[in-house]
Amino acid sequence: MLSISEHPSKEPQLKRPKSPDPLNSFNSLLQHIHHPRTCLLFAILALQVLLLFTLRSLPFSRQHFSPPNSLKPEPLPVPEPEDRCGSGRVFVYDLPKTLNQEILQNCDDLNPWSSRCKALANEGLGQQATGIAGVVPENLAPAWYWTDQFVSEVIFHNRILNHKCRVMEPESATAFYIPFYAGLAVGKYLWSNSSTAQDRDRHCEMMLRWVQDQPYYKRSEGWDHFITMGRITWDFRRSNDQDWGSRCIYLPGMRNITRLLIERNPWDYFDVGVPYPTGFHPRSDSDVAEWQSFVRTRNRTKLFCFAGAKRGAIKKDFRGLLLSHCQSESESCRVVDCSGTKCSNGTSAILETFLDSDFCLQPRGDSFTRRSIFDCMVAGSIPVFFWKRTAYIQYEWFLPGEPESYSVYIDRNAVTNGTSIKNVLQGLSREEVEKMRGKVIDYIPKFLYAKPQEGLESVKDAFDIALEGVLRRFKEHGEWGFRWK
Repeated sequence: MLSISEHPSKEPQLKRPKSPDPLNSFNSLLQHIHHPRTCLLFAILALQVLLLFTLRSLPFSRQHFSPPNSLKPEPLPVPEPEDRCGSGRVFVYDLPKTLNQEILQNCDDLNPWSSRCKALANEGLGQQATGIAGVVPENLAPAWYWTDQFVSEVIFHNRILNHKCRVMEPESATAFYIPFYAGLAVGKYLWSNSSTAQDRDRHCEMMLRWVQDQPYYKRSEGWDHFITMGRITWDFRRSNDQDWGSRCIYLPGMRNITRLLIERNPWDYFDVGVPYPTGFHPRSDSDVAEWQSFVRTRNRTKLFCFAGAKRGAIKKDFRGLLLSHCQSESESCRVVDCSGTKCSNGTSAILETFLDSDFCLQPRGDSFTRRSIFDCMVAGSIPVFFWKRTAYIQYEWFLPGEPESYSVYIDRNAVTNGTSIKNVLQGLSREEVEKMRGKVIDYIPKFLYAKPQEGLESVKDAFDIALEGVLRRFKEHGEWGFRWK
């Protein structure tokens, strides 16, 4: 048997952990809570809980929670169409018929020598050109007319009636066109021995009385009004009753009206020079491109040319001097003596001459300008000027800003004193000549008046350039506040 000890052994004692000190535990917890990571964790959890409750309270339809592949793509925003009339819109006054339509209807009586009806046919373009077979490309012949130089007011009226920026409500217009045929009205009396100053002023006075009674004229005092006057500015600037022309421009009410003229007064802000009408009236953009190609590749056999006539009544007649100079240099210069009928509408002599010459001499005409400037450049010939007022300060909207890029200037006094025009022109390199001719040809569209009354597809012609310039000018008036009463 196993003996039993008198003193039983002691049971092993399990060690219990000491009871935590409540104060120390709280302090430890505070330390963990204030730890930056713990703060961030609590903040994220709180934000998620808040977001969950917020979303559950919104009245979303079930479709908002459709699977991603069932979502329909948002349609792309459609760009607004470009405003083709951003510079402004035009209202055309409906004048009394005595100021335009009746003048045309009485075309037999518009000058003392012959009827003007043929010249005013075809909306002012004149009769279809004949006798030009072999002179111009066959398919372009229908775009040529015997156009009179004094018909711009008729051409502008017909074009503006069909322009995309014309409006029928005057309250939506920024420009107001006055379709008065001022040049045709006064032309009837310019060579009449029996006409009086009152005869020459009558139509313009009637027009101004009517226009000045319109509310939109009264609102602006004429600053947003414009008119085409189909003659040179000097035909409307009579100072006294014994002088030439009418005093239309000097009449009360005309001061602030912008005037489109084939020759402007360079010192009158409201005069704007526009190209003389020529015989070529393209029907399409392709007509323009084909003509430019034709004149660009033309074989020109003469160095220079001159088309004009002597003015025997003028002392030291410069045109007579040029005629003699050209005749003495017949190997280099081609002459068209206009003392007969060679230069009248209905003949192609001038066009052929310009097409065959590198340069065309352009002295001043009966005034500082002449239509021949534009006939010359439309044919791709380079103009030679002797007065700076003949073009450089006349047609700024239509010609390059650098005169030397498209023309030659020779001082008339140098020619009078013996300078040889031939030597000056021969001194230019072939490269310089071709560069100038290229510039002239590039600008041909700006000298033309297209046949379609709505204009060409994309090419801007002289009418487009003029109207855009007027609208731009009126817009600047409003922006700058540049007006006087």
